[in-house]
Amino acid sequence: MKKVLFKRLSVTAIFAALILNSCSSNDDPNPIDPPQADVIVNLENGIMNGSLEGSYSLDATTVYELTGQFIVKDGATLNIPAGTRILADNGGTDVYIAVLKGGEININGNASNPVVMSSADGNPGDWGGLTICGNATTSAGVDAEAEVGGFLYGGTDDSDSSGIIRYLQIVGTGAQISLESQYNGVSFYAVGSGTLVDNVAVINGADDGVEFFGGTVSVSNLYLENNEDDSIDWTESWSGTVTNAYISHTKAGFSTAFEGDKDNANPKFDNITAISTVGGKALQFKKQSGGSITNLSLTGYDVDLDMVDGGAVSNVQIDGADANAVLISTEPDEYYYSLNATVPPTVDVNSFSWVDTELSFETNILQGTVTGTVTLDPSINYVLNGSYIVQDGAKLVIPAGTKITARDGGTGVYIAVLKGGEIDIQGTADSPVVISSANANPGDWGGLTLCGEATTSAGVDAEAEVGGFIYGGTNDSDSSGSIKYLVIKGTGAQINSESQYNGVSFYAVGSETVVENVSVINGADDGVEFFGGTVSVSNLYLENNEDDSIDWTESWSGTVTNAYISHTIEDFSTVFEGDKDNANPKFDNITAISTTGGTALQFKKQSGGTITNLYLSGYDTNIDMADDGPLANVIIDGVAATTTDAYDSGTQVDISTWTWIDAGL
Repeated sequence: MKKVLFKRLSVTAIFAALILNSCSSNDDPNPIDPPQADVIVNLENGIMNGSLEGSYSLDATTVYELTGQFIVKDGATLNIPAGTRILADNGGTDVYIAVLKGGEININGNASNPVVMSSADGNPGDWGGLTICGNATTSAGVDAEAEVGGFLYGGTDDSDSSGIIRYLQIVGTGAQISLESQYNGVSFYAVGSGTLVDNVAVINGADDGVEFFGGTVSVSNLYLENNEDDSIDWTESWSGTVTNAYISHTKAGFSTAFEGDKDNANPKFDNITAISTVGGKALQFKKQSGGSITNLSLTGYDVDLDMVDGGAVSNVQIDGADANAVLISTEPDEYYYSLNATVPPTVDVNSFSWVDTELSFETNILQGTVTGTVTLDPSINYVLNGSYIVQDGAKLVIPAGTKITARDGGTGVYIAVLKGGEIDIQGTADSPVVISSANANPGDWGGLTLCGEATTSAGVDAEAEVGGFIYGGTNDSDSSGSIKYLVIKGTGAQINSESQYNGVSFYAVGSETVVENVSVINGADDGVEFFGGTVSVSNLYLENNEDDSIDWTESWSGTVTNAYISHTIEDFSTVFEGDKDNANPKFDNITAISTTGGTALQFKKQSGGTITNLYLSGYDTNIDMADDGPLANVIIDGVAATTTDAYDSGTQVDISTWTWIDAGL
């Protein structure tokens, strides 16, 4: 894992150093808009306040103090050269820069010397931000009134130009006007396509990063960090394009990465990477809004797609098709974007090395995809932030003693090994590998899923009920790697009423995969489940998994040797659940003890298996042939099962030496 860190001097430090040599001792200007001559004099003394009626070029060697509203009027032009610094007073809604219809702003920063606009501390809501009003079309009509400043915007010239914005960093904006109205980092009101906007960073905004109110302007190379409402917001039939946007959320309580509202003018988005370490929603569309997105990568969000007013998913086109969205069972309009797990970041954060930020993407965050061989470091406390996918041909190595805390993000947080990929978990009895949510509550996260090339009655290249992963082939001796001494807790997040993640899911995993000494505790669904395949498992400890402890289907034909199963909570399902055809899996040395009754061994349809040395205690029902399959399908100690036998004479599996089974983070 590469650590991405591009912290330079903080904005505050830059301003502090430069202000020593600037004219910062002027008296506060009169709050009434000063005469034009006074506006120019103030500019020459490093003060921005009032209305500009002509053309003026700032001086990059001066740090300008924005003490109130600075308005570029119709016919006026403000030129801001590379390296200019504008220090905004912490004045909330009274401090902002606005360009009116017919006015122009030319921000000519470059990668070596961006233009910076910020309050001294860069805190959200310190000041208003930058507002630009143009003559392009908007569904609000001609000469509509903006929610900020009462400025007029909107016309009939979609090719209108409000100037140039290149390499601008803007920090600490989003001052709140009312409950419904706030300033944004940059607000584009009916701005036309003749306006050039390229390389803009908006950081720590109390509202949106950028918002488009109609218009046709397009934007490229956006860096949006910790804006507390939406990163990219649009309404009033904006029809432009965003190309290359990197969105980062590391503070809880933000709203969304995207928010589209009202009619769908089909804006375009190409190369969008959005990463959250705090959950939340990614893409939100209100009313009939939508858009066309290509090359989308989402990581770490609880909800990928929110059609908040029940709008059609088909309004959102991703890579040329309706969004591949799976409805969240507990919500009417919220979805997971089922393909996002396999899409690595489409925008490289290193391309924004010109941005001055204290944010670092530490090596302890696990999310995205694994290509090549990735070896974790047991001295690092890792956070599993979202989906972490081991691709075909890749290998994830997890050394003994590694601890991974899974974010409480439900089905959006899991580890999966795809067909052709491998995982190598190298725990030991003294130093097991632990993967758990912080509180280890059932359903906190998804779990571990392995997909292999072995046979399954579902066929070749079947689609898994979790993640839509492909599994199944013709190689029963396939290997997905090795799992030794793994403790996994708090899994089983529910996708819908029929599908859930398990502690460990084995999809057509082959017999050359090594699985031994695995503990699954507090799963909201199954402890382990086998979907076909030939893999065998030894030394399983399964405690308080709320559906089945060991579940299998699709003609799994492996063996479980030495399993200890404990139930001490109400309303679990079963110890075993076998389903569909009977490929006669084998079970040797099985101990299951319940203090809350319940069903022990359940076999559906024609399922069955061969069991030796079985010990059951405390169950209301020991054998349940749920679909009246023949008891002869279940062979226990060499004879057909009965519904009357107590099965309490076997030798219990001795776990007194399994001191690793409840290891914590």
